[in-house]
Amino acid sequence: MTPASQPRARFAARLAERPLLADGGMGTLLFSRGIPQRACLDELAASRPDLVAAIHREYLDAGAELIETLTFGANRLRLDTYGLAREAGRFNRRAAQVAREARDVSGREALVGGSIGPLGAPTRELRHPDEAVIRAAFREQIEGLLEGGVDVFMIETFFDLSHLLLAVDEARRASDLPVIASMTFGEDLVLADGTTPDVARRALTAAAVDAIGVNCGVGPQACIDALSELGPGDDGGPARSIMPNAGLPQRLEGRFVYAAEPAYFGAIVPRLLDAGARIVGGCCGTTPEHVAAMSAALTALSTADARRAHARSAALDAAPGSAVLGPAAVGSGSPRSASPRSPIVDAGIAQADRQPPTRLAAALADRRFVISVEIDPPRSIRIDRTLDAARLLRDAGTDVVNVSDSAMARVRMGAMAVAFGIQHDVDVECLVHCTTRDRNLMALESELLGAHALGVRNILALTGDPPRVGDYPIGTGVWDVDSIGLIEVMTRLNRGEDQAGSPIGNAAQFVIACALDPTAHDARTEWDRLERKLDAGAHLVMTQPLYDEAQVEAMLAEARRRFGPRGFPVPLLLGVLPLVSARHAEFLHNEVPGITIPHAARARMADAGAEGSEAGIDMADALLAAVDGEVAGTYLMPSFGRYEQAAALVRRIRARHPVPVAAG
Repeated sequence: MTPASQPRARFAARLAERPLLADGGMGTLLFSRGIPQRACLDELAASRPDLVAAIHREYLDAGAELIETLTFGANRLRLDTYGLAREAGRFNRRAAQVAREARDVSGREALVGGSIGPLGAPTRELRHPDEAVIRAAFREQIEGLLEGGVDVFMIETFFDLSHLLLAVDEARRASDLPVIASMTFGEDLVLADGTTPDVARRALTAAAVDAIGVNCGVGPQACIDALSELGPGDDGGPARSIMPNAGLPQRLEGRFVYAAEPAYFGAIVPRLLDAGARIVGGCCGTTPEHVAAMSAALTALSTADARRAHARSAALDAAPGSAVLGPAAVGSGSPRSASPRSPIVDAGIAQADRQPPTRLAAALADRRFVISVEIDPPRSIRIDRTLDAARLLRDAGTDVVNVSDSAMARVRMGAMAVAFGIQHDVDVECLVHCTTRDRNLMALESELLGAHALGVRNILALTGDPPRVGDYPIGTGVWDVDSIGLIEVMTRLNRGEDQAGSPIGNAAQFVIACALDPTAHDARTEWDRLERKLDAGAHLVMTQPLYDEAQVEAMLAEARRRFGPRGFPVPLLLGVLPLVSARHAEFLHNEVPGITIPHAARARMADAGAEGSEAGIDMADALLAAVDGEVAGTYLMPSFGRYEQAAALVRRIRARHPVPVAAG
């Protein structure tokens, strides 16, 4: 016997592990959503991919681990009825792509099955055409499905064994993917060509299919009877599959209504498994609700089996001569408390899909004083010194590291890459600056999806400095959106959709920060834009550097005037940029947009002389102490890579605001 290929071996191993749940009917749902009864369903993946993908995702969300392409009749003979015979290859390829994309969007583990149905109705003309014509039709469909990327072939609802064997042979010639061969038996338990289950089983086993099944028919009971006639799958032989209709249909007000309810399908799962099935699902009339009921039943059975196995193991352990493990053998560590829930990112996210909140979100939710420090990415391919700086700041007590995004339009290593490196190697959370200067809308969304997948979920939305101020004066900015538009993009991602309204699977959980320059020359525009940022969905405000209490009080007063007595409706991190010298203070005040340093602060730096760095720390620390209780935390911006100075200031702040020690 020829050894199985890797895809086939993996498929067999998966079926041996636990039953595989397939999806249900497609046509029934399409008709219920406005597709005419006489329409060519097989072209909908090309013309209505959004509708088809939505149904795939509904089945995946219901628990399906195998979804079938919308290609049951996508062969040249059936399509010729609609004048679409030449489109067979394209329709199959596109349907496979739509199914794969739906799976990717859902984020769930599932196989994509390429559905291949009979060449037509069981008439003499179609049962007995030239063999070359039959093979060519199946081969064209199989090649299209392969190009689209299916994982397994579902050759289903066959009533003619000879055609089924030809389709299986073409699939075997074309690839090494698993093949499920499924037939439709009548109430007399024979195929339309007179073949009995026993004859079909022997022929298909000789053809080396991976699973032999029963589908469609007159309902679950008839399918169970036919599956029983096929006999249980032997070790090393084809597995068994069953996907019945939801009973018999009746036509009501122009549509077909099937009799079997979802609860019934859930109740018969044990009988399907007892009949030998390792693949279970539904056919005509079944819906995501039917699949969800079957999924729940499979879960319940698995749980019951686990409990029985545990009981057997416990009985053996308790037997004379066996060692009984006490609690100390399990582990003496204290139980970990659940992560605190953060209202910033949890709204509207299902419990099963919710990730733990970011540390930043958790700290803000707990009303802990947050310390954030900015780090510039390196201007090289080496990240070692950046990681060392992150370790220094972490050890000093920093909660979150800000990673700038080519500030002043000077080229540096990508902020997202640096953030991932810091979080992975240093275990301190990052907040990444994301500018709209360098990326179009598609690139922004793509980068955000990648960042979220890698655990970078705190984002500061910025418009970015014009390229002309940086390293490439002839460069041009993109700015499909500004910072407000970027916040809107992330808010939609947090709702589970991209800017075009297409679903991304699970909702994202970004913590969205926005910037405020309280001392801007055009204060009205700056505050109007802040309102728009908050309306767009920002969760956190981070200010440009401020230097005395008067600046802070003016900012808080304006916030109360605009937002009500409580001031800012979201947490505020007060920007602080410790000065290092009088020259540094004058440069920032006169040459850097967004920074206004009062005369008194500049005068003090002038008086400090060589002790300017220590004076800068003292001023920053005194300001934060004076406004304690008015802000949620601080956003420190070291100058010239002076991370030691920043770490010294962090240690002072942390002495006033120690991190709570978890009980136990």
